[in-house]
Amino acid sequence: MKYKVCISGKSYAVELEHKADGWQARLDGEAMAADVVETLPDTFSVLFSGQSHQVCVTPSSGGQLQLQTGGLEFTAEVIDPRSWSGRRHGAAEAEGRQQIAAPMPGKVVRLLVKAGDSVEVGQGLLVVEAMKMQNEIRSPKSGSVERVLVAEGQAVNAGEVLCVVA
Repeated sequence: MKYKVCISGKSYAVELEHKADGWQARLDGEAMAADVVETLPDTFSVLFSGQSHQVCVTPSSGGQLQLQTGGLEFTAEVIDPRSWSGRRHGAAEAEGRQQIAAPMPGKVVRLLVKAGDSVEVGQGLLVVEAMKMQNEIRSPKSGSVERVLVAEGQAVNAGEVLCVVA
């Protein structure tokens, strides 16, 4: 997963990849070796370059995070590309025919639209339940629902096309 992280006004490109032996991270394209364990809720032990750091994370207003470590405090904002249209960058609407894929394996618990329905950017299309959490899958663009390829109660795999918006 790729993220844009802004810490105290400076932007970083962060890429995380889950490997069999842990996580691989890249910071602005450079590979980083770090071991991270959540020791308490919102408190993490980070082993980085042979040094151990305790990082406390506190959510604040506007979706920002307050990070405290070693007597220092930082303000961070993580911008997830999957939520791009729902943030202040709402003008970045997808163009053309869009295939909406399942972001994770789960079960379709509710269809919110049917073929032929008109939808707006950010409007819910269907709900997928994964690990007892319900996730509303939203339209990346305004248009009409061309096809719905799943039914309520159907199990889906990550990446499986759920519907098409044109």
